[in-house]
Amino acid sequence: MKNPYFFGYGSLVNVSTHTYVDPRPARLSGWKRAWVQAEERGQAFLTAVRAPEFEIDGLVAAVPDADWVALDQREYAYERLAAAKSVTHDLPTGTDIQVYAVAPAVQHKTTPAYPVWMSYLDVVVQGYLRVFGEAGVAGFFETTDNWARPFVDDRADPKYPRAQVLSTSEQELVDHWLAQTAAERVMG
Repeated sequence: MKNPYFFGYGSLVNVSTHTYVDPRPARLSGWKRAWVQAEERGQAFLTAVRAPEFEIDGLVAAVPDADWVALDQREYAYERLAAAKSVTHDLPTGTDIQVYAVAPAVQHKTTPAYPVWMSYLDVVVQGYLRVFGEAGVAGFFETTDNWARPFVDDRADPKYPRAQVLSTSEQELVDHWLAQTAAERVMG
């Protein structure tokens, strides 16, 4: 049995946050990213949303022996969807690829907008920088919606459980791109 793969488009692009094997760049067509919120999480996080005219870069990686349990737990509040027909990759034809997305019915629509932890955004941007370079970071910001929300600067005491240490230049890159959005940066 061939291992299935997931398509990651947020923190899963940063291979320092997981141990899944055979990571490689890929592209998901017909989707883009958005910041959303769900009661189950209590803060904003990324999801993929259907958008026929868009494509997003990300990473595919194998899920050995189709053991989805740990990844499903990490991605709670999401549903896992078949995505093989929408992913451009260099894997053998017929590889099973799944993507996690938050169902619209689960997304919490109340205001004020839930915050995003900067430690989470840092992990995502660091992953894109390492895999796709600065152009990939620009692409991440350009193909993500719903920036108009608070971003809590928790860098001194990270709240994100898979937080990574960023270099000064990596932090400056995150800060530069975040300043180009409608985000409100607040101290944690």
